Amino acid sequence: MGHAHYLAGLDLRDRRVVVVGGGSVAQRRLPNLLAAGAEVHVVAIDPTPTVDSEPRVTVHRRAYAPADLDDAWYAIACTDDPAVNEAVVADAAERRIFCVRADDGSAGTAVTPASGHHRDLHFGVLAGGDHRRSAAARAAILAAFADGTSLTVADEHRHEAGVALVGGGPGADDLITVRGRRLLADADVVVADRLAPVGLLDELGPQVEVIDAAKVPYGRAMRQEKINEILVDRAKAGKFVVRLKGGDPYVYGRGFEELQACVEAGVDVTVVPGIASPIAGPGLAGIPVTHRGVTHEVVIVSGHVAPDHPDSLTDWAALAQLRGTIVLMMAVKRIDEFAQALLAGGRPGDTPVAFIENASRPDQRLIRTDLAGAADAARDQNLIAPAIAVIGTVAGFTDADEALGR
Repeated sequence: MGHAHYLAGLDLRDRRVVVVGGGSVAQRRLPNLLAAGAEVHVVAIDPTPTVDSEPRVTVHRRAYAPADLDDAWYAIACTDDPAVNEAVVADAAERRIFCVRADDGSAGTAVTPASGHHRDLHFGVLAGGDHRRSAAARAAILAAFADGTSLTVADEHRHEAGVALVGGGPGADDLITVRGRRLLADADVVVADRLAPVGLLDELGPQVEVIDAAKVPYGRAMRQEKINEILVDRAKAGKFVVRLKGGDPYVYGRGFEELQACVEAGVDVTVVPGIASPIAGPGLAGIPVTHRGVTHEVVIVSGHVAPDHPDSLTDWAALAQLRGTIVLMMAVKRIDEFAQALLAGGRPGDTPVAFIENASRPDQRLIRTDLAGAADAARDQNLIAPAIAVIGTVAGFTDADEALGR
């Protein structure tokens, strides 16, 4: 048992926080730092794709230097090199900056508690460095808040080896299912997508291996074959692996490919559905994808390839003739081509279009236009991925705007 730590809450709004290291520890700490309003700087030679692509973080792709800590209020040393982490702690101490050392908590000047959220309550648990026990206590507290039962903390609980394909929902931490969150708390290994609710990774103990399986659009990506290999290998090594995805595993999530790989290898696998973003995203923006007397069909279409691409499986001419709702996913880069294909197929130019950017996140944005002006609106408003395009009469519904404070 180490010495007792003083538990405190830090106001990091607009204050410089330096994270040295860009691996899985940094990836799981960033969401809470950003939610606290911190001005986050990551110093790392080779950050994970998720860390590298986070627009709210300043990433310095190089080795650490003591001057990186200048003007910082808080620091985290989480590289794979103990000597570098030791140097960061020492340099921070000279500047009277509290510093967490991820690989050896007792050697830092601060520790990260196992923390959780319930409504407007944010709590932390410290257990003298016993990370499994603090994580178990946090899970018990969250469960008690959820169902009103008394607290019971298991000293040791291990899930049997295997793989769970968990749909994390559209992005917000509290839109994952109860089952998905419970299995995440039991994980030995988490293989996480970029669009999964990565804020939940900060609730995991340091003993949990977090693997970044990000697929940055037109950027860095882990090959699907490699992801399959990791799931199978870790499970066969006796680990319980959670494949944490955005949305639903079977809606453009390649979940069935991963299930096939597990079945072929003789690995136990379970699937936990998630709230699919093509339905939830519009709903969170006040747009129903169906409405009585208005639309009798919803078509969810991948925008991964252009309409004239030989790999395209979509009949755009037939799609244009439908009168219901079209939801385009992964369509930001080629929205002009998709709009032109629908216009050429006969869809009217004044058909309402709504873009929902970063659905369920604090920076969610709604852009309204019509089909003829969709490409110009996307360009003028600097639409960025992840974003959903809703095409059809329902995209013009504004009755929910007042309720949503717009």
